[in-house]
Amino acid sequence: MITYREIDESFLNEYDRIPLLIHVKSIFSIEKIDNGLGGFLLKETPVKEYIKDLGVYELATNYSQSFDISNWAFFMAFDNEIPIGAVTIASKTKDVDMLDDREDMSVLWDIRVDDRYKQQGVGTELFKKAVEWSKSNGMKQMKIECQNNNVPACKFYHKHGAVLGKVDEYAYYKDAEIKDEIQFIWYLDL
Repeated sequence: MITYREIDESFLNEYDRIPLLIHVKSIFSIEKIDNGLGGFLLKETPVKEYIKDLGVYELATNYSQSFDISNWAFFMAFDNEIPIGAVTIASKTKDVDMLDDREDMSVLWDIRVDDRYKQQGVGTELFKKAVEWSKSNGMKQMKIECQNNNVPACKFYHKHGAVLGKVDEYAYYKDAEIKDEIQFIWYLDL
């Protein structure tokens, strides 16, 4: 039986053991019309399949080393007592650029579901927990970052009512490993 609960920092080691794998089969490429003055067209383009491990970038056990996480929330999904999914929500934290110095915005910092449990509603339930927590803590909007090579995430956020508000082709330019990825920022009005 799958259960969901809010957790504290004592669970973050277990949280980090949940894989954060993206199975990339396509990307959203950007077609600029008249060098962008005529708008942009996002086009889903098939690519040679590969797996990207986002877990190397996101370790929940490291959050408190960089930030005051006292205004953050963590939820996990369990199959019996086995961790199968998790979500982190950040709010009201100095030095978190994604919050845009807003007190009424939360950030969906991380969401992950073990591959064996994808397409079973686990991600949706975790997303709902993040939305409910944000609303109950007075947030008016949730901000979400993902990349153009995470097409399933883009479709997931769109399906749950988020609006693509920012596309930044140069967000990762200084990082040689990911410089070709395009940052998408989604917004969900609460």
